[in-house]
Amino acid sequence: MIIRQNTIKLTSFILCLCWLTVNANAGDSYLWLANSDSSPSITERVTAPIGFERRPIPAGSFEDWLRHLPTKKGSPPVHLFDGTLKANQNAHFAVIDIDTGDKDLQQCADAVIRLRAEYLYSLSRYNDIHFDFTSGDKASFRKWINGYRPVVTLNLVSWFRSSKVDSSYASFRSYLEIVFRYAGTYSLKKELQSVNNPLDMKIGDIFIQGKTSAHPGHAVIVVDMAVDTIINQKIFLLAQSYMPAQEIHILKNPTDKNLSPWYKIEPGKSVLTPEWTFEIGDLMRFK
Repeated sequence: MIIRQNTIKLTSFILCLCWLTVNANAGDSYLWLANSDSSPSITERVTAPIGFERRPIPAGSFEDWLRHLPTKKGSPPVHLFDGTLKANQNAHFAVIDIDTGDKDLQQCADAVIRLRAEYLYSLSRYNDIHFDFTSGDKASFRKWINGYRPVVTLNLVSWFRSSKVDSSYASFRSYLEIVFRYAGTYSLKKELQSVNNPLDMKIGDIFIQGKTSAHPGHAVIVVDMAVDTIINQKIFLLAQSYMPAQEIHILKNPTDKNLSPWYKIEPGKSVLTPEWTFEIGDLMRFK
């Protein structure tokens, strides 16, 4: 009897320890939040339609991280970087609980960069955090950690060691501000690879049109997916920031109010969002 009771106590202790470890890791994944437990995740906020289910994905993957992004409670409006309200309040279904910064920097491509970089930083994958400026110069977080800072003159970028070694989260955020300032849809698109078959879409894929002299460009990111269990029809959720810099938000589907905020994968058809139209060939992903 004593052995059995001790075994039960030991088992309970191990389960409790595992629970604490899992939840600590979950909280550490979204470092901009003081307490991510207070914000419902996308999976908690957006239910899959009847007949659809979320398929399992590897724990700790970028897909899993995006799927569990924290959202703001209720039905809040979208705010711009300066605290004012976005003019169009009819485009979003939910607001991601992530700060925008106080400068007009975290726009569409920058929001995609922010999410990818935050994920990598949460895993201490510092060497994998690097993005290209519009000039084509690579901005490496590892170089930034080692104290190097860019000096941009026209289209020329030079790096000089002018700061102490620092891998802190505050330093990481300062790095991102520089990336946001000198990168955009034009440069981000060049870093991505095309998804040739839209039926192969994964969470974390990006619909992107690069900026040109005659075209402003835009980017949105797939933050969750579900599948019809009978006919294998895939559906997905999209999130964006926009201009001016604003809170990242999950988009409504303006073409199918019954399915909204989910979108269907329909090869050959355009993807019409509330504020932009993409072609299915605009689908890309990080290499």
